[in-house]
Amino acid sequence: MRIVASAWKLLVGVKDALVLLFLLLFFALLYAGLKGRPNPTLGEGALLLDLNGALVEQPAPVSFGQAAGGSATRQYRLRDILTAIDAATGDGRVKAIALNLDGFTGGGQVSLSDVGAALDRFRKSGKKVLAFATGYTDDSYQLAAHASEVWLDPMGLALFAGPGGSHLYYKGLIDKVGANVHVYRVGKFKSFVEPYTRSEASPEAKEANLALAGALWSNWQNEIAKARPKAKLAAYTADPQGAVADAPGLAEAALSNGIVDKLGSRAAFGAAVARIAGSGTRGAPFAAIELPAFISAHPYQSGDGAIAVATVAGDIVDGTADAGTAGGDTIARLIDRAVATGTVKALVLRVDSPGGSALASDRIRESLVAARAAGIPVVVSMANVAASGGYWVTTAADRVFAEPATITGSIGVFGIIPTFEGALAKIGVTSDGIKTTPLSGQPDIIGGTSPAFDSLIQRSVEGTYGRFVSLVSTARRIPLARVNEIAQGRVWDGGSARQLGLVDRFGGIDAAIAEAARLAKIDPNARHAIWLEKPKSWTQALAEGWANSGDTDDDQTPDALTTLTHIRMSEIAAALGEMRGMVGAAAIQARCLECPVPLAVRAPDASLMEIVRMWLKL
Repeated sequence: MRIVASAWKLLVGVKDALVLLFLLLFFALLYAGLKGRPNPTLGEGALLLDLNGALVEQPAPVSFGQAAGGSATRQYRLRDILTAIDAATGDGRVKAIALNLDGFTGGGQVSLSDVGAALDRFRKSGKKVLAFATGYTDDSYQLAAHASEVWLDPMGLALFAGPGGSHLYYKGLIDKVGANVHVYRVGKFKSFVEPYTRSEASPEAKEANLALAGALWSNWQNEIAKARPKAKLAAYTADPQGAVADAPGLAEAALSNGIVDKLGSRAAFGAAVARIAGSGTRGAPFAAIELPAFISAHPYQSGDGAIAVATVAGDIVDGTADAGTAGGDTIARLIDRAVATGTVKALVLRVDSPGGSALASDRIRESLVAARAAGIPVVVSMANVAASGGYWVTTAADRVFAEPATITGSIGVFGIIPTFEGALAKIGVTSDGIKTTPLSGQPDIIGGTSPAFDSLIQRSVEGTYGRFVSLVSTARRIPLARVNEIAQGRVWDGGSARQLGLVDRFGGIDAAIAEAARLAKIDPNARHAIWLEKPKSWTQALAEGWANSGDTDDDQTPDALTTLTHIRMSEIAAALGEMRGMVGAAAIQARCLECPVPLAVRAPDASLMEIVRMWLKL
């Protein structure tokens, strides 16, 4: 009996401990959620745009692990930033905008241009925008150039590299470990697979990449020159060594070349803002209106739901996915349900994606086709990137809008399958078996693919490519032979794409919504759109609140070179992501490798690191 009594006491103790732990966890999460919820009560001051992260079309959800470990990469929704700036323009409580760009990891050219245009509208109202950074890069300066005053830390620098740079090629590693990569492709410019089949870029890939980079660089320079004509940008970028030769330091060189207006510390910058917006409290350098609180106090305008906007952001993948990744089934269901309500009169598809699964892309396109069959006009708004699968989904539209700096095209298809027969043979492992058909056991990752399998998959890829160009030909009313000429996997800038007939007009999301309203004969005064998005789960909302509830007063500001290095380090994570795409994504893909995405400092997934370790050990 004593043993039973002791066991019972132990079980009760464990139960009480678990209940207590659950309650502590519950109240901790509740506190974090409440603390992370912005307070809509606002005072007067400067709207603080402290962009410590990446500007994206659709932020990815934050997990509890990221929130607890402090590794959650901050992402700012473009629509939130634009809404806040435009609301601040007519809000008498906002005396200025303070733009802090330390830690800003970038965004696409189109998104940055949209924010720049909003800052211009704010300045036209008679209010000032003051920007500060320890170091300016291409992306951060594209925003800062629209400010009334551009500040730079005296120990900082302004370094503009332009599009381009190195890319990793894995052919040597693949040969070294004895792996084999089977590539099935159509399109001479479809260079996504080249890192696995070559040790350097092909002439065709370099030709296409150079043309694209040249167009993007020209667009960037033109915008900066228009926003800040006194900057000696041409000389500063063409001969950076000569531009800084006569200056005592890099910060002084930026000042003398008109790149920045003033050199000063963060404290001096805060004092300058305080002279406009008022002094801060509790040690704050100036009276600041925090962005989350301001967004909460200025919610999106709501209409009658007649125009619905669906977003295709990030990689297009099969099945369902959370925000920030375009799950084919997720987006298609959102569109189908909106159409089924009977209240939606027009659809706008906002695309910011380099593509991905061809099957998932077609799943989204089919839902748009069904919407048009129901009499609902469909208008596409291309953001930074709408290429490969991101262009595939546009072929169901009545109208396609893009911007000159939009990256689009990449009409091509590939398949890629790794096999490890050579790698296993190096450690004395072989394979054997029996077959009842030429396709038994295929694709054989251990023993290698068969000629019959390779032939069939190549035919499948060619068939998918044929469907792709046929859809483009029909949608754009371009002869099939001409589509095949401008396709071949080549990537185009928005200006070239318009000349080629791949897009209809220049314009942003507002222009697309206005066109959708016109096509659906909706009153322009009631054309406010509703945004179709997968709702956040309560766990995601709590994790996000927890991640945003941290005290940022102790955040350390890195020096300019560290910031630049961190941004470049994220390219390694992106490259490792490509490796995972080879072994884990859809076998047949319509994806664009040349298409850049906003950089965010992050560590690669543990599962991916295990793949790398495995390859290095073999």
